Amino acid sequence: MPDEKDTLKRYLQAQRGALLWKLDGLSERDARWPMTPTGTNLLGLVKHVASMEVGYFGYVFGRPAPEPTPWLDDDAEPNADLWATPEQTIEWVTDFYQRTIAHSDATIDALALDDTGTVPWWPADRNTVTLHWILVHVIAETARHAGHADILRETIDGEVGLRKDVSNLPDQDAQVWADYVAKLRRVAEEF
Repeated sequence: MPDEKDTLKRYLQAQRGALLWKLDGLSERDARWPMTPTGTNLLGLVKHVASMEVGYFGYVFGRPAPEPTPWLDDDAEPNADLWATPEQTIEWVTDFYQRTIAHSDATIDALALDDTGTVPWWPADRNTVTLHWILVHVIAETARHAGHADILRETIDGEVGLRKDVSNLPDQDAQVWADYVAKLRRVAEEF
């Protein structure tokens, strides 16, 4: 049986992989196209999650990222971590995330689950945390954003699922899904 840290790392890696998969095969335009009134876009979600790991597995435990992250600076443009500049291509963002994952995993491997750090952007009465706490927090945050990515990707081109080889949906053809959506719309219209 894997130990607790290995289990947490496995769940974190599954969410990371799900998030990265949502970029597979997309054009630069589609990956960065704002899909919500607040500008949520797939490439920005991946950049944000990578940036979040830089903070939680880097700065919190005194292990700053090995490369600059100017979009996280106090004087950075608002929401700079939620969108990619023209220079930050899909390849650049995914490579940045992979480098961040390696740095995060090195932190996780180097520390015990009960080792502590300080989250400077959290309130002082609860900003002392353990690695265990941060692992659970980052898994939850990554899963939340992977869920956002699921919806965005389905909206872009209909691609759905947990992984390329696991849809997590019943195996139904397009007509069955269209009928299902029509049924849901009829029910909603009744209200």
